[in-house]
Amino acid sequence: MSQIIACKNDHGIVLAADAKAIDFDITGEPKERRIDPLFQLTQHTGILTGGAAEGERMCRAFKEFISEEGIDEIDEIYNAALPFLAAEYERYMRKSCEVLPLDPIHHVYFILGGYTEKNAENPYRLYLLWTKKKMPQLDGEDIATAFCVPRIMSLEIKLNALCKDNAPLNELLSVAKKGMEKQGQAHEEVEGPFSYALITQEGFRTAE
Repeated sequence: MSQIIACKNDHGIVLAADAKAIDFDITGEPKERRIDPLFQLTQHTGILTGGAAEGERMCRAFKEFISEEGIDEIDEIYNAALPFLAAEYERYMRKSCEVLPLDPIHHVYFILGGYTEKNAENPYRLYLLWTKKKMPQLDGEDIATAFCVPRIMSLEIKLNALCKDNAPLNELLSVAKKGMEKQGQAHEEVEGPFSYALITQEGFRTAE
């Protein structure tokens, strides 16, 4: 399953993810492994991945791509992310389905976050890129304040309220950590080490 959490307000962005993911052996049997789910893409941009372990490779490939292309602004990165990651996902699905039939276990999802100087009224952006259940391809949409994949409605409600009150980032981070730890205790599919990061006007930084 794995778990990713993200939220934003006027102070910045909080990102959180666990490290457990599903991979497949040469016979197509699923197996669990640990991945690096959190990547800094540029000075002011980061991405989370969850679901199939292939998401880690896709993030690394995307990071290399935007570096080679010199893409730096969050909106430009999002516009590049959707077609790039969709193509990578399609390639992964073609290879996987040579061995296994299509299954939700193949699903992969991402949350992309970043800061831009070009829009003072809305400087922080969060985007969800995920596989629709009835349509095995990537689609994208904006995240207004807070979102979890898989959904944790109680946590989203709490984070949304704090974001609307413009709570300090450290408070949002604390709530996200408690939510992640609670999921880890309640579900064997969610497991550490957990990764956390903040994105502010000063840039991307990991958090303990």
